[in-house]
Amino acid sequence: MGGTVSASDESTNLLEVRGLTKIFGTLTACDHIDLTIAKGEIHALLGENGAGKSTLVKMLFGSLEPHSGEIRWKGETVRINNPHAARRLGIGMVFQHFSLFEALTAAENIALSLDDDTPIATTAAKARALSHSYGLPLDPYSLVGDLSVGEQQRIEIIRCLLQAPELIILDEPTSVLTPQEADKLFETLERLKAEGKSILYISHRLEEVKRICDRATVLRHGKVVGHCDPRRETAASLARMMVGNEVQAIVRAPAENAGKAETLLEMRNLNRIPATPFSVPLRGINLSVQAGEVIGIAGVAGNGQGELFEAVSGEVLQKEAGTIRIRGKDAGRLGISARRKLGAAFVPEERLGHGAVPRMTLSENLLLSRHATDAKAYLGLAGAIRNSSLAVAAQRIISVMDVRKSAPDPEAASLSGGNLQKFIIGRELDRQPSLMIVNQPTWGVDAGAAARIRQALIELARKGSAVLVISQDLDELFEIADAIAVMHNGELSSPLPRAEATFEKIGLLMGGANPGHAEPPVEAA
Repeated sequence: MGGTVSASDESTNLLEVRGLTKIFGTLTACDHIDLTIAKGEIHALLGENGAGKSTLVKMLFGSLEPHSGEIRWKGETVRINNPHAARRLGIGMVFQHFSLFEALTAAENIALSLDDDTPIATTAAKARALSHSYGLPLDPYSLVGDLSVGEQQRIEIIRCLLQAPELIILDEPTSVLTPQEADKLFETLERLKAEGKSILYISHRLEEVKRICDRATVLRHGKVVGHCDPRRETAASLARMMVGNEVQAIVRAPAENAGKAETLLEMRNLNRIPATPFSVPLRGINLSVQAGEVIGIAGVAGNGQGELFEAVSGEVLQKEAGTIRIRGKDAGRLGISARRKLGAAFVPEERLGHGAVPRMTLSENLLLSRHATDAKAYLGLAGAIRNSSLAVAAQRIISVMDVRKSAPDPEAASLSGGNLQKFIIGRELDRQPSLMIVNQPTWGVDAGAAARIRQALIELARKGSAVLVISQDLDELFEIADAIAVMHNGELSSPLPRAEATFEKIGLLMGGANPGHAEPPVEAA
């Protein structure tokens, strides 16, 4: 498993990295990295959270400068001081989190990234022609705020392709796509490869790495631990290379008393008008989640999942108290702390800034979420903070969730995204809530941590809690959910029992087929 794959002949190499090192304080984020990317190949970059992937590609794209090492482009040593220099060489990048202005058109967003004064009309024409050429149809005059996330990704890809890159770096490109959109993207990548372009592909979805990538480089703790041909590996063996040991298999026992248990969360005709010009209205949402079960909500990003989470968590109140009921009590007019006191726990999609205050320590962030529900444990007379109790609780969470950190009680912003996610999830699980609502539980989390989080959610449900999971990762929902509903354009389909759900059915619903019903539409005779 994970045998070394010999690098391509030097004459066919597009990019070579030799001994690339980046140090932040006492942390060596990248430690003498060696990497070779051949012309016309799709090369996977794999590793768990904090392995050094983001730091490496930021050095290749000029966003960070290495402390030592060498980058060779077409056999010549180069220095990439900034993204402009990278683009000039022929290196383009499509980031996981898009950098688009919602109030501007697609063409205007593309023009902002170009290094010349090409008229908007010319840019729009080039973008339209290129998008159709690669099977990524795009209206250059559409407002970004009116587009789905999949359509917004097309803008980023077309913007990158218009700069004629020879190497394209893609960071988690399928995380916002339906299965059908992902298949279309893979066709585009194969065409780019056939044209001689190279792709550096970063993904935690190991099955798609096996499907489209020619070679893979695996990082662990800032070092290269292996090169392999992913097509000759299994998803399990790739995960083992990433984390250094076997990844825990998910065990999902059938829910007991299905359909007969107590309803712990109920939404009754939940409606919400858009809060901003680009928000999605919620339309007549009805859903019940019972004790002992995990209900999954699938959907392409930007179809109302964020608005639904805000309504259920109490960030936005409802007009009628009975619109949302928690443990049999009307909760529609209750705020976050009051809903927590009813036994609910919440994990938002955005971990830094929403789930945790960046410049506050982990224990301080813990207090922010516990001050109302556990005041006696963490607050003394006159509101004095019991730091020792907080420290014990924070350490318990860190230990259980295997949160990796550089200090005993670091600031939230100092953790990698995956480690911060593990802490936030653990912070809520530690309370053993009766109701757990999680938005994107394993976004950007490595295979080992994702397995730990998913198993913990299943076990919480099987102990008698109700769990609602909002996720764009269909593999995740099929792994943990007892039934799956789909959000599209602010509407929620009827939940499909896991035994009846298929990727095709859920994918069709994600694309807008017959919203509000479990079955895709039937063509008229």
